Amino acid sequence: MYDIIIIGAGPAGISAAVYGKSRGKKVMVLEKKQVGGLIGTVSTVTHYTAIVQEETGCTFAERMKEQALGAGVEIRYETVAETKLAGGIKKVVTDKGSYESKTLILANGGSGRMLGIPGENLKGVRLNAPKDGPYYKGKTVYVIGGADGAVKEALYLAETAEKVVIVCVEEELACIQEFKDKTADHDNIEIMPHTSLTAVYGKEAAEELEFTDNKTGNKQLVRDAECGVFVYAGIVPNTQMYTELRLDGGYIPTDDSMQTEIPGVFAAGDIRVKKVRQVATAVADGAIAGIQAAALC
Repeated sequence: MYDIIIIGAGPAGISAAVYGKSRGKKVMVLEKKQVGGLIGTVSTVTHYTAIVQEETGCTFAERMKEQALGAGVEIRYETVAETKLAGGIKKVVTDKGSYESKTLILANGGSGRMLGIPGENLKGVRLNAPKDGPYYKGKTVYVIGGADGAVKEALYLAETAEKVVIVCVEEELACIQEFKDKTADHDNIEIMPHTSLTAVYGKEAAEELEFTDNKTGNKQLVRDAECGVFVYAGIVPNTQMYTELRLDGGYIPTDDSMQTEIPGVFAAGDIRVKKVRQVATAVADGAIAGIQAAALC
């Protein structure tokens, strides 16, 4: 029996765990992959207050992990299969065991959105910039998406790739001005506006890309068996298993205390209904959820 179980070890989950533990509660975090969540997979962490110089997603995640373990938080690497949220005692079933707690914090964020196009699962598509970028040194890469996350990774890739093509559905990049200015300073970054990647062709790996102009409907085929495709088309909240909760557009509504409609069940970070999804807001959500959950135990 735990006082607080937290599902997800991203910034929201780790923040909740640290604050819950500081209140003297027995806290466990369940994480299916690794501490950090999506932020742990990015090339750089920007704008978060007091980050260290040249902070990468990997280093940021490692420091979060060290802080949580140093505080005495228990972290188990297991995949959650089922939750039972109603009632005074919450139950979480994983691929390795079953656990109970007085309160539960849902902080398992989101997953990268699939494009839903033919050939999306071919080798060379849906790559990760810091992990796969070095293999495309001196080659052409395509970044699908024009928001902050996509453009930030495009800037990272531009340091080694011969050419970076940002494919965005909007008329222009939808990122912050800082990233627009930095993009303009790179001669090897090209913008492909009002365009979508609509198909990828090849036997085992990507060999030919099909782009569709969203204005005219015209299609363009680009053949390049050595190119890489990095998809950053937003996230989908990981809420599919929470059938007891009412969702809003796939996200979990909460009150100001991060509590859901079910007493003792909280949600924090990208998984909940909110306007701004940044590391800073995830950490704030987690802190509030951890404190409020501890107060109920």
